[in-house]
Amino acid sequence: MSTSEQARAHGAIPAPATIFDDDVPAVANLDPALREALRRAAKEAGIDFAVNGGWRSPEYQERLRREAVAKYGSEQEAARWVATPSTSAHVSGDAVDIGPAEARRWLSEHGARYGLCQIYRNEPWHYELRPEAIEDGCPPMYPDPSHDPRMR
Repeated sequence: MSTSEQARAHGAIPAPATIFDDDVPAVANLDPALREALRRAAKEAGIDFAVNGGWRSPEYQERLRREAVAKYGSEQEAARWVATPSTSAHVSGDAVDIGPAEARRWLSEHGARYGLCQIYRNEPWHYELRPEAIEDGCPPMYPDPSHDPRMR
C-alpha cells in the first residue's frame, strides 16, 4: 500500500471528495445520520458539498495535532484548532469540514433545518449533527474548540 493510500485509509483526503463519495473512508466512516443529513441538504441546495475533513483515525488525528503544535507553538494554542484523538468529533465520525465557501454559506443559513450546525466560531467549515436544531435552532457556538467542554 502506498503512502497516499495509507493516509487515505486513515481519513486523509488527498483529492477533492464530496459527501456522496462512499469510496472515500473519510466520508464512508462518518456517522450515518450525519452523512444522510448532509446528503439531503446538498441535494436541496444544489451545491456540491466538498468534504475537506471527515472521519479520521486516531493516528491521523494525532498527526494533525502534532503538526498544529509545531505550527502554533504550544499545546494550548493548537487546542484552538485541533482536538486530541480521544476528544475529536472527527475520530468518532461525528464531524465534517465542508467547503467551498458557497456550501458553508448555505449551511450557515439553512443547515439547522437538517440538524447541521456550525459548532465553533473560528471554524466556519466544521459542522456536526444536532437533531434538536431542527425544532430549536442551532445552539450558541463556542469561540473555538478549547472552550468546548467535550474537549477537556
